[in-house]
Amino acid sequence: MAKRNLESLQKQYAKPSHGGPGGPRGGGPRGGGPHGRGMGGKPKNAGHTISRLLKYLRPYTPHMILVLVCMLTSTVTSLIGSYLLSPVINHIAGIDMSADASFFTKLADTIISTWAASAPMTFLSDTLGLGGPFPYLLAAIVIFAVIYGSGIIASYTQARLMVHITQGSLESIRNDLFEKLQRLPVRYFDANPTGETMSRFTNDVDNIDHMLSNTLTSLISGAITLLGTFVFMLTTNVWLTLITVAFIPVFGLGGAALAKRSRKYYKEQQAALGAVNGYIEETVSGQKVIKVFNHEQECEEEFALLNHDLRGKQYRAMFWGGIMGPIMGNTSQITFAFTLGVGGIMMLLTGFTPGELTVFANYSKQFSFPITNMSSQMTTVFSALAGAERVFAVMDQEPEQPDAEDAINENTAGYAGIKGDVVFENVTFGYVPEKTVLKNISLYAHPGQKIAFVGSTGAGKTTITNLLNRFYDIESGSITIDGIDIKQYSRDYLRKNIAMVLQDTHLFTGTVMENIRYGRLDATDEEVIAAAKTASAHSFIMRLEHGYQTKLEGDGANLSQGQRQLLNIARAALSKAPILVLDEATSSVDTRTERHIERGMDRLMKNRTTFVIAHRLSTVRNSNAIMVLEQGEIIERGDHDDLLALRGRYYELYTGMKELD
Repeated sequence: MAKRNLESLQKQYAKPSHGGPGGPRGGGPRGGGPHGRGMGGKPKNAGHTISRLLKYLRPYTPHMILVLVCMLTSTVTSLIGSYLLSPVINHIAGIDMSADASFFTKLADTIISTWAASAPMTFLSDTLGLGGPFPYLLAAIVIFAVIYGSGIIASYTQARLMVHITQGSLESIRNDLFEKLQRLPVRYFDANPTGETMSRFTNDVDNIDHMLSNTLTSLISGAITLLGTFVFMLTTNVWLTLITVAFIPVFGLGGAALAKRSRKYYKEQQAALGAVNGYIEETVSGQKVIKVFNHEQECEEEFALLNHDLRGKQYRAMFWGGIMGPIMGNTSQITFAFTLGVGGIMMLLTGFTPGELTVFANYSKQFSFPITNMSSQMTTVFSALAGAERVFAVMDQEPEQPDAEDAINENTAGYAGIKGDVVFENVTFGYVPEKTVLKNISLYAHPGQKIAFVGSTGAGKTTITNLLNRFYDIESGSITIDGIDIKQYSRDYLRKNIAMVLQDTHLFTGTVMENIRYGRLDATDEEVIAAAKTASAHSFIMRLEHGYQTKLEGDGANLSQGQRQLLNIARAALSKAPILVLDEATSSVDTRTERHIERGMDRLMKNRTTFVIAHRLSTVRNSNAIMVLEQGEIIERGDHDDLLALRGRYYELYTGMKELD
């Protein structure tokens, strides 16, 4: 493989990423963005997505109302606490508030003075021997403690409630998404990579989590704080309020310009990060190939190109993201200084008191913070809504067609069960309308017979077994089992009666016993062991450290390919299904292991209708019938001796005159 330049590497590895697992399609560790999250783009239909998200929040309506009450309480206590500074400062400065102070300042002074003259405060002041302004200050401290204490309790309650609301909603979203995946047809999983599907559960749901738990409360709280601060500023001084409000366009335009530049660089950073992670994924999984062909140096040089590109883009993203806070903060300081200067002049020329100027200056500083905070949160909102759209897009996929109300199953009255008499009659099928894979396929298999399919890759062998399981529905023709069209059976019942042993085994995290029992969950331990013996797996299982209780992880990585296949055969044996499908079950093992597996399969196939797909023709010699497929058609059929006598395609393959493609 020739060394590639940066541009070609980026094209190959910087695929659109959602942070999910899996090579170039996955972004790997999440990064970028002001909050360390991937930039999810903008939603295509924000209104519809928000409406669907609200449905998940609807069961928590009482909690949401209480959250709003807590937000209001927290905001109002903070604003009132700040406002009480005005009479306290004026009182300490000895300013008479009876004439010049505003109505609310006088009201606050009256409340504090009344409390200072109350029996508890008088008793406390006399006990401590404090006079003069101290009773007034003690009363103010107590009132401050009550107000801010109420705010703390409200904030704590709000946080607890939002955790409950968010996690409950996300649990429902994940459940709905997972349940939908179980009902989707195999066609969906064939068309969508695993990493893409996994990213819906990871990065996309994480973005929704971040929005609901943090961003949503920040936006609502910011709006309440902004409105409340504006009202309190107006009650303090109208003219200074107008001056402060005049600076809002500066904040808005400046914040928007910085956010636009920041988003551009964070997006570039995400693409570069996806390229680096994709390259790491591919090279780590392909280390054996890299070492065999001595490409370590080329890989190091290519990674250095991608890593250097990522460094430059991360630098720009972090710089522009990092300067937003200081620039907006210093802009607010300019507003604060200007307001303070004008307020000082008003204090000298009018009856504006020092306490009111102090309070207004405090509000002026607070006023800019919600604006800056809300503008910075919008990127997270867009990412979360875009992620929610992708989640809902999966939920909106067409599920498998529902079974008919009168579909046959094990509970159908008078029905004796599937025996395994299978007939394909003039079956035509294509995965996509414009390309036919099977053309007028007709065949039959009686109970206990073994039917084999051979042919080139793509000839349609596996497709036949996919149609038998109703992973896909045929376009024309019919498939019957025991004389009944398979569409008249419920899917669950149909698939329960068809056991499959595939080339690519899949073992779940759990014990050997649990993995075999996956074939029939209500099987006893004795039945599991009997199935393992049928599959010739018992002897190697007993040699494992903990026998049947040996824990398997990583898809059975601590077992050989042959051992994994034997467990797969044992799983099929346990199912007791009358129809068996063996799809390239021995193609990836050596000849000695193949013979060992075949002994297990011979016992497994006894008294079952069996369909075998194999590249090694030696494994199909004893079949009752062999179907030779090419380009979706059966070109030869018969038993081993019949096909050799024809001296056709099967004869050429068996004698080695030609090889399978």
